[in-house]
Amino acid sequence: MTNQSPRGGTELQFEYLKKHVDPKLLDQFQICTSVPEKIPLSLDKINILWQKNSWDQENLINWFQDKSNHHKYDWYVFNSNWNFEQFIKKFKLPTEKCLVIKNGIENIEPIPTIYKKGEPIKIIHHCTPWRGLSVLLGAMQLVKNPLITLDVYSSTEVYGKAFHDHNDHHYHDLYNQAKKLPNVNYIGYKPNEYILEQMPNYDMFVYPSIFEETSCASALEALASGVHVITNNFGALYETCAEWPVYINYSSNYEAMAVDTATAIKVAASYLHEDYIQEHLDEQQKFYKRFYNWDKKGSEWTSFLKGAISERNNK
Repeated sequence: MTNQSPRGGTELQFEYLKKHVDPKLLDQFQICTSVPEKIPLSLDKINILWQKNSWDQENLINWFQDKSNHHKYDWYVFNSNWNFEQFIKKFKLPTEKCLVIKNGIENIEPIPTIYKKGEPIKIIHHCTPWRGLSVLLGAMQLVKNPLITLDVYSSTEVYGKAFHDHNDHHYHDLYNQAKKLPNVNYIGYKPNEYILEQMPNYDMFVYPSIFEETSCASALEALASGVHVITNNFGALYETCAEWPVYINYSSNYEAMAVDTATAIKVAASYLHEDYIQEHLDEQQKFYKRFYNWDKKGSEWTSFLKGAISERNNK
C-alpha cells in the first residue's frame, strides 16, 4: 500500500519538534515549513518560517526576491549554517530575524560496531532517487568484490501518494537498473522507523550526492548508528557530517564521480576491520548522540521560543 501522507525529512523533523517541545508553548506560534505562506500567516501568533529547502527552488526565489515579503515572518529558522548563508547572500534577509537550529535525530542507542575481516559488507542507500542513485549504481558496476552488496531504499513514496503517483514513473528506469545489477538489492520505500531498526545491520552508507543538500537526515541517521559513511562535499553535507566520513569531491562529471565512489568503497572494504576504524565509529556515534539528539534540539527550540515571546512582550 502506498504511503498516503508525506514523511520526508521535513515532516519527520516537525513530528519530533511537537514531541519534544511543550505543546502549550508551541501553540503560541504559527510555524510554516520551507514554503512561505503554504499555511496562512497568523494575526495573533508569532510567525516562524522553518526553512529547510534550498534557495534555488522557483517558488522560493519568486517569494524571497520580493523584499516586501520579508517582514511577514517574525523569525526565519534555518537547518544549517550553509542554508542560512545562501539565503542571506541571495536575498539579503534581515539577519536579526534569522537563526540556525540544526536538524536532529531521535535517540539512537549506541551499538558497538564490530566488523571482522572477510565478512560480507552491506551498504545502505536510503535517499530519494534524484539525489545521486544514478552515480551510486554506476559505482557498483565497478565494484567487483563479491563480499560487497548494496541495499537501495529509494522511492518518491516518502513524499506521499499524490507526489508518488505524479512523479515516480520518471525513475522506473533507474529502479530497473538497480534490480538488474547482481550486487544490488532494490527494496524501495520503507518507513523511517524500519530504516532505523535495520541501520545497525549495515556497514556503510554511501551517498555520492548530486543534490545540494541543506542538511541531510539520512546521513545523520547513518552517522548516529555507527555506520561508516562515504559521501561528497556538495551543499551542506560537509557541515552535517563534519570530520567523520570519507569524502569524495563533488563533480558535475557524474561518470568521474562514480569512479571515485567505487574507489572509496573498495578502499574502505580493505580497512573496515581495523581497530582504529571501529574506535572512530564508536566516537562518531557518541558525537551525534550528544549534539544531534532531539532531547537537545528540543531544549534549543524551547529556549528560542521562550526568547521570542519575551522579545515580543517587551516591544
